[in-house]
Amino acid sequence: NTLHLNARWWKDEGKKDGELLYVALGDSAAQGVGASKPGHSYVGIIARHLRDRTGRTVRVVNLSMSGARLQEALAIQLPALRRLRPPPDVLTVAIGANDIASFDRGRFERELRELYAALPAGAIVADLPSFYLGSAERNAREANAIVRRLAAERGFEIAALHTATRRQGAARYALNQVAADFFHPNDRGYRVWASAFIPLLDRVVAENRSTADAD
Repeated sequence: NTLHLNARWWKDEGKKDGELLYVALGDSAAQGVGASKPGHSYVGIIARHLRDRTGRTVRVVNLSMSGARLQEALAIQLPALRRLRPPPDVLTVAIGANDIASFDRGRFERELRELYAALPAGAIVADLPSFYLGSAERNAREANAIVRRLAAERGFEIAALHTATRRQGAARYALNQVAADFFHPNDRGYRVWASAFIPLLDRVVAENRSTADAD
């Protein structure tokens, strides 16, 4: 099925060599579920942007899992990140959307704090995308207040995913940016997701260049 095929595709990608290492933590969105191919996910778009901006090859290790909640990020993805050598040059983290349906504020904050405490400096963390309507959107806004506060405490850059998706509006998303499952983004939708990360990536690239020049 699609979930298995995407996971296999990313596993194969992670075996390739690259001058830069980009690592992604997340859920089915990072896997690219809903895209015409996994490489058209926001993770794939970010990888291509890094290649274009730096002129260097990029190895992508996508540790995300479809259906992952914060507890899976802590139990499975984080240990895999710790095992990576060398550490990533770029790390993106977009997780928490699957915690919204049964949102528990205390648990969400506790698990997110634990996750952020274990991330390396320079990680780019995203807030949750817009759910547009109803209790899911209310929960997402409450969760995002926690995301922003904890990210600020750790000094992490925040990819403003909620703003980027909310700006599109529910009607445009439903008509043009949602996949056949009527939940995940399609290729257009993932370009919107990637747009939340791109300005921060450019800053990371510039900082890495400055560090390299200093050395």
